[in-house]
Amino acid sequence: MYHYFFTYTKTLLLAVVFFLSLSKQAGAEQLNSQQHLPRIIALAPHIVEMLYEVGAGDLIIGTTDHADFPEQAKEIPRVGNYAKLSIEQILSLDPDVIIAWRTGNPSDDLARLEKMGIKIVYSEPEYLEDVAREIQIFAKIAGAERQGKVVADSYLKKLAKIRAQYQYKSPIKVFFEMWSRPLTTVANNAWPQQQLAICAGENPFIQSATDYPQINVELVVLKSPEIIIQPTSEGHNNSDTVNWRQWPTIPAVKTNAFITPNADKMYRMTSRVLDELTLLCQSIDQYRKGKVE
Repeated sequence: MYHYFFTYTKTLLLAVVFFLSLSKQAGAEQLNSQQHLPRIIALAPHIVEMLYEVGAGDLIIGTTDHADFPEQAKEIPRVGNYAKLSIEQILSLDPDVIIAWRTGNPSDDLARLEKMGIKIVYSEPEYLEDVAREIQIFAKIAGAERQGKVVADSYLKKLAKIRAQYQYKSPIKVFFEMWSRPLTTVANNAWPQQQLAICAGENPFIQSATDYPQINVELVVLKSPEIIIQPTSEGHNNSDTVNWRQWPTIPAVKTNAFITPNADKMYRMTSRVLDELTLLCQSIDQYRKGKVE
């Protein structure tokens, strides 16, 4: 009887010790995994936003001016802007990797950092579909591949749905006011032009020599746009846009066909661009329907 009890107790104690050993090992592995999560400097607002979207926002240790979404991003230390990076501050943060915007960060500063041995991955989205590709790239860097695929697949599915919804709509002539001073519009492969094309907005300046051509007011009046688009911060009117009502002969002025998209969403290469694209296409379609009626 005693022998049986002793054997049972010993077996039970060995099982407890084994369980505690496994728990300790699992905890150590988890801690080790956490310790090896990369310290990331994200040098553009859209990069910051993408990392948060895949659940990796806490890995960001530095960013640039205007990184303001989501709200937590405003607390990330600033290490420069589009014109200049603080090399000393970046080095002091000791990043494992820098994710830089190839066309939006100073190339000379990035070259210096690369020579110092810091790993740099470049963001260079050209087409709307590239957002999904970059989400997956950044997610892999952050160890969040599964979430990156979910977000990317959802983005592509939504984009395809919007394209299909408007692909057979009749074109309507649209003028896109990118900036007012100097007066600048969009053309060719410009980011906003890709969105106009999806909404079946006919851009009279599409064949310009550059993606963002500078034009004059007289030329816009001559082109007679049926809709005028003036993106502004937070989607509200402001004094920086041209007062086109001074030219009542423009068809868009006659029908009060003005659209003011949220520039913060429209210009940023993230999933939120599709929210603004949806609203843009809906607004253009309303004026299109009014024209037919």
